[in-house]
Amino acid sequence: MILNSYFRIKKITGLLFTVIIAIGTISHTFCQSPKRPTSGEIFMGLERLGFLGSVLYVAAHPDDENTRLISYLANEKKAYTTYLSLTRGDGGQNLIGPEISEVLGVMRTQELLMARSVDNGHQMFSRANDFGYSKNAEETIKIWDTEKVKADVIWAIRKTRPDVIINRFDHRTSGETHGHHTASAQLSYELFDKTSDINVHPEQFKFVKPWKAQRLFFNTSWWFYGSEDKFKKADKSALMSMDVGVYFPLLGKSNTEIAAESRSNHKCQGFGSTGTRGSQLEYLELLKGDLPSKKEDIFEGINTTWTRIEGGHTIKVMVEQVIKDYNFNDPSKSVAALVKIYSAIQK
Repeated sequence: MILNSYFRIKKITGLLFTVIIAIGTISHTFCQSPKRPTSGEIFMGLERLGFLGSVLYVAAHPDDENTRLISYLANEKKAYTTYLSLTRGDGGQNLIGPEISEVLGVMRTQELLMARSVDNGHQMFSRANDFGYSKNAEETIKIWDTEKVKADVIWAIRKTRPDVIINRFDHRTSGETHGHHTASAQLSYELFDKTSDINVHPEQFKFVKPWKAQRLFFNTSWWFYGSEDKFKKADKSALMSMDVGVYFPLLGKSNTEIAAESRSNHKCQGFGSTGTRGSQLEYLELLKGDLPSKKEDIFEGINTTWTRIEGGHTIKVMVEQVIKDYNFNDPSKSVAALVKIYSAIQK
C-alpha cells in the first residue's frame, strides 16, 4: 500500500508542476517549449489522484501491447497502468532504417516510452533476450536466462503492486504462436502466486515488499479463435467485456483515437493506424482470482480509494474537494489545495 501512495506522490508532484506550467508562470525557464496541458487534461489528472487501483499488462515485445485497453484503464478507469514488455524487441525487423539488433532494441524502447506518453500508461522491461522467432515456449524458456527473467517479473509485480494482472497471450497455446508470446503468459501465470512468498527472491525486500494481485486475466480476442466469424459464434458467457470505445469530451478524442496515436509510435514496425469512434469491446478471461459479478468492471470488490491506506480517509476527502472546486477557467486556484494534499501524503 505504501508504494501505491508513493506513486500518487509522484503524480501529485507532476500535477503541481503542470498546473504551474499551464498558467505560464515559469515557461521562460525552458530552452524548449514544455508541454502545456489543457484545463481538461489537468482535471483528468486530478481525477486520477483519487483512484489507487493499478494494473500490470504483460507481453513479450514492444508493439505486443493492446493500447486500446491500456488507454482505457489509464484514462477512463484512472488506474495506474503499466506495460511490462519482457524484451526490448531487438530480435525483430526494422521497416524504416538499417538499425538492427541492439540498436533496434534502443529504438523500440524509445518507441514504447513515446507510446506510453500518449496513452498515459507506464513502461517496464525485463532482461529477456529477443533472439528472433521461437517455435514454442519450451524453446524460449530454455534459451532465455529464465531465472533472471522470472526475478524481473516478480520485481515488476512487487514494485507496481497491481490489483489486476492482464496477459496479452494465452499460456496454454505453446507451439501455436511465437514462443516468446506464450512464454510471457506462462511466466505471469506461474509467478502470480509466488510474489507474496517471502522465500522467493528475498533480496528484493530491501526495496519492495511481498505483494499478491487479486486477479489474473487473459486479454482474448477474435485472433485467438482463428477468425472474427468464429469469435462471434463462440460462447462468451464466461468472459468479461468492456466497451473501450468511450469518448472523452474534455480531450475531444475517443479512447480508440488515443490508442491509435499511441500505437503509431511503433514506427520501425510500420504500425501506424487511424483512430476510430464508436463502441468497441475488449474481452477478458479470468485465469486466477474471483470473477466480478459485474463483467465490465475488473476492479469490482477491490477498494481503490485512499481508505485502503492507513490514514487515507482524510486525503480521500481532500482530493474529492479539490475535484469539486476545480475551476476550468483558472486551474491555478487548485494549487493551494494540492500543496496541502501533498503535505498530508508526506506525513
